[in-house]
Amino acid sequence: MTNHTMHYYKPLHPNSMSTTTSNMTSSLSSGCHAGNIVSPRLFFLPEIQILELFLALLVFIVIHSLRQQKRQGLPVWPVVGMLPSLVAGLRVDMYEWISDVLIRQNGTFEFKGPSFTNLKCVITSDPRNIEHVLKTKFSVYPKGKYFRNALQDLLGDGIFNADNEIWQRQRKTASIEFHSTKFRNLTTESLLELVHHRLLPVLEDSVNQSACIDLQDILLRLTFDNVCMLAFGVDPGCLSPGLPEIPFAQSFEAATEATIIRFVTPTLIWKAMRYLNLGPEKKLKQSIKGVDIFADEVIRTRKKELTLQSGDKRQRSDLLTVFMGLKDEQGQSFSHKFLRDICVNFILAGRDTSSVALSWFFWLLDRNPEVEKRILSEICRIAGERNDTKTDAECPLVFRPEEVKKMDYLQAALSESLRLYPSVPVDHKEVVEDDVFPDGTVVKKGTKLVYAIYAMGRMESIWGQDCREFKPERWLRDSRYISESAYKFTAFNGGPRLCLGKDFAYYQMKFVAASILYRYRVKVVENHPVVPKLALTMYIKHGLKVELCRRDDSQLENYLKISH
Repeated sequence: MTNHTMHYYKPLHPNSMSTTTSNMTSSLSSGCHAGNIVSPRLFFLPEIQILELFLALLVFIVIHSLRQQKRQGLPVWPVVGMLPSLVAGLRVDMYEWISDVLIRQNGTFEFKGPSFTNLKCVITSDPRNIEHVLKTKFSVYPKGKYFRNALQDLLGDGIFNADNEIWQRQRKTASIEFHSTKFRNLTTESLLELVHHRLLPVLEDSVNQSACIDLQDILLRLTFDNVCMLAFGVDPGCLSPGLPEIPFAQSFEAATEATIIRFVTPTLIWKAMRYLNLGPEKKLKQSIKGVDIFADEVIRTRKKELTLQSGDKRQRSDLLTVFMGLKDEQGQSFSHKFLRDICVNFILAGRDTSSVALSWFFWLLDRNPEVEKRILSEICRIAGERNDTKTDAECPLVFRPEEVKKMDYLQAALSESLRLYPSVPVDHKEVVEDDVFPDGTVVKKGTKLVYAIYAMGRMESIWGQDCREFKPERWLRDSRYISESAYKFTAFNGGPRLCLGKDFAYYQMKFVAASILYRYRVKVVENHPVVPKLALTMYIKHGLKVELCRRDDSQLENYLKISH
């Protein structure tokens, strides 16, 4: 810039000035005779100055925006705020991107979107803040209008999306049912049936055919059948020989994926796209139709059964039947729409979370064979304590509930998998009155809050320098499993919204994992890409392609010797 200025303002020699003046006069004179056109050379100097001023301003803006990254976590650009960084994060691994920012900012930062949008929120992974939000000031941090609106089309007024009295009514009813002896017995019986008469035959068939399988898909089928049996009293037969296509499952996954896009899109834009039926909103609308078809059929079938056989109403233990027997505040039976919302929410809770957690668990085991050896040693030791340890094809080993309960190392490994790859990677709240976090962050009424559960598992301040390692031993004290605070390990939420199905989820995952590992070595196909998918639950984006190798008796005996 300096060199250019010196060039255009270089002093002229006195002798040359008269010549220059004469030439300029001649040029102007000839220019006037040619039609009064002024030479553009006269404007060259101002144009260069304007360009240099523009470049200088641009450089200043860039430097100023980048400087704010140290203080605010991300560059803050005029008008668009932090949006460019968000777009860049969406193009790679969104969860790792958020984790990196939170680590740099000591666990909390404020995301500032474009000034003309509502893409503004506080993001935290600080356990002190999370306990404050989920327990201490629970009433100040409901799901909120923004969250409910974004999920309304899919989840409606179901337990995951509801607040206040609607949420309390559903939770109380579900809690009573979940803790009943009849329901607990039904969970163990249905799981045994599904694992030994559907899951294991499907896996054995793949071994006989030397075929690779998508284990995530198979586990999703298993948990879908399981939750439908428990929550609705129906058996969709999703996990059957030949693995039939289930339209609902495809629609449900597509709907959760399309819904999450709303959280990174300005509200006015996604609402306009919904109105015009464009882009992801078109996909969401089509997917929800598929979800509704399944839910409507389940509800109609159950109503018909209860009408024809009213005596069975009290004998049934599924949640749908229980809610059908209840009344709302006006003393009326719950509407068809409300029952539909209950169905969809419990499918989300019971199908996706456990199956996704197991998928990441088997992937981690493939990368950590020493952990797998320790799990097998524990399983073989527990099986070896039986008096009737001899099994064969006609009488296969079936783990008993009391045996599953004693599998401490397996539960530690599953918890460690959930710490690193939580089924719900982020969750949302909204502030209904001005407040201050324990870390000093000021949050104003109306602020949207995101607590990053995935990022918590990667914080050295929470889990130590080995936080990114798969280390089940961190959950053990004297070889016994010890649970962590719900505000340090938030995979099952915490406070009044603590997951009702936590105990069943652990039992389900332990029973399934032990039944598979006792019989097969699960090996992930070489070079198969394993990355998280951006959705409400953290699916593995391309599924989990695996090959199974059958274990023989000599291998199991070796593991039994190791355990002793």
